[in-house]
Amino acid sequence: MYGFTTTIQGSSFDEVLAHTIQALKEEGFGVLSDIDVQAAMKDKLGVDMPRYRILGACNPPLAHQALQAEPDIGLLLPCNVIVREVSSHEIVVGFLDPQVMVGLVGGAGVKAVADEAEQRLRRVCTQLGGHTSSV
Repeated sequence: MYGFTTTIQGSSFDEVLAHTIQALKEEGFGVLSDIDVQAAMKDKLGVDMPRYRILGACNPPLAHQALQAEPDIGLLLPCNVIVREVSSHEIVVGFLDPQVMVGLVGGAGVKAVADEAEQRLRRVCTQLGGHTSSV
């Protein structure tokens, strides 16, 4: 398993995206990057697809701790969060499980950061509501 998701029904993509960003903020995460995959696929390949965004979420104190424990951990940062449209009123929000970092890097310092980041991201997932699952 590499992540966890929640599927939200009855809300628009824009509503879920805004709620996700706000819930991340409440847990101390800012959004450093916002990749519009739908627009990129249309622009680069001429392909139409449902709305899909990749948010690069960062909690600065946790990122700093991780970088102190393992300077090259930046290869695995920030925490990716996806918001993708299944249908006009079914949206999936997915979170990369920070424990993936521990499996790749190891080390007690990274484990402590991953534990804290996972707890915060799981609270965001819960706050969004919907049906949760692992991926």
